[in-house]
Amino acid sequence: MDLLTDILHEAGLKRRLLDLRSLDAQTPLQFPCEKSMGLHVVTRGRAYIHSASLQEPIALEAGSVVLMARGCTHVLSTSPNYDPAQVRSVTGDLAAIPLAYSPSPGTSTLISGAYQFWHDPVHALFREIPAWFVLDGQSLSKFHPLTLTIGLLDEELSKPSMGGQTIIYGLLDVIFTYLVREMVDQQGHARAGWSQGVADLQIRKAVTVMHEDPAYAWTLEELAKHAGLSRTLLAERFRRTMGDTPLSYLRTLRVQKAMTLLSEADHTLEHVARAVGFSDAFSFSKVFKKIVGQSPSDFRRQAKLDQASPWKMRAG
Repeated sequence: MDLLTDILHEAGLKRRLLDLRSLDAQTPLQFPCEKSMGLHVVTRGRAYIHSASLQEPIALEAGSVVLMARGCTHVLSTSPNYDPAQVRSVTGDLAAIPLAYSPSPGTSTLISGAYQFWHDPVHALFREIPAWFVLDGQSLSKFHPLTLTIGLLDEELSKPSMGGQTIIYGLLDVIFTYLVREMVDQQGHARAGWSQGVADLQIRKAVTVMHEDPAYAWTLEELAKHAGLSRTLLAERFRRTMGDTPLSYLRTLRVQKAMTLLSEADHTLEHVARAVGFSDAFSFSKVFKKIVGQSPSDFRRQAKLDQASPWKMRAG
């Protein structure tokens, strides 16, 4: 079981290509991030990120990548200062994105994407994502996987050919996944949380079996057996590294899975409850509302409204 892939899938992640262009000094771009994690890859030149939450702009050199948490609305420009009157808002209109272009001398080239959610994910991983996570291209070796991937992206942008759109989308996904993986590795050394928990191989074994079958009626004793620990030691290490208990983590997994089921089909609440491991709809609804802040019925109605939005969930 690939834990990261499973978490991103259950969160309902949808990729949208927001912009692909040569960025000139006259056209700063504003990126809304209400429902998404943003991603910028600078393939040539230099760009700056401006936001009310930043004390000073973030400088991005060629080969740099940055991941923005949800809600981090920002402006991208080619200089530390820009004219607010010249800012253009990026709407994510895929039809308007030029997938083939020739950069002018002196411009910066970049690709920008958004990874949107059908709903607000409740998994602990998403609480660990910092507002701004930057990997400086100058700090990466020329053989680092991200460096090589960005090189392939730059090659595809500068020499467009048949199948280029598929390649660009695929490379964007690779870069996004490498960024999240790097973020997990760094967070695992910083503080207690999901990233630190799965860095412990025995705790990861217990987490993995819960992800493989969240509907199963796991007991602490069974999880401890899979982890190769006593019940007491599993409970202590799980709480110390993850900041949670094993059975509380399991309930969150079940609710996240239920959010997907409620979003995708008109199953009865009883069906959803049993599908994710609850004995009945009443107990399921109680836990769901405690974790999500909405009843399952209210959540389903909101999910349908979000899915009907003409731009929020458009995937590239």
